[in-house]
Amino acid sequence: MTASLERKLIRWVHILLSIPVVGYIYGPVAQIPNAAAAVKWVFFPIIVLSGFWLWKGYWFKKKYKNLVK
Repeated sequence: MTASLERKLIRWVHILLSIPVVGYIYGPVAQIPNAAAAVKWVFFPIIVLSGFWLWKGYWFKKKYKNLVK
């Protein structure tokens, strides 16, 4: 997988999973228990991790390569 394709995929995952968070903040998602739990425990952590990967992915890859050696 090329670096540009990786960034595009992670960016779209980041954007698409942010939609339920917006619904949680501004919409009725917070009143639906299963949806609220999904936003809190699934979507939000994935959004945070994908954001870190988009921001510092090269750093994580470099540290991983040094760790594996």
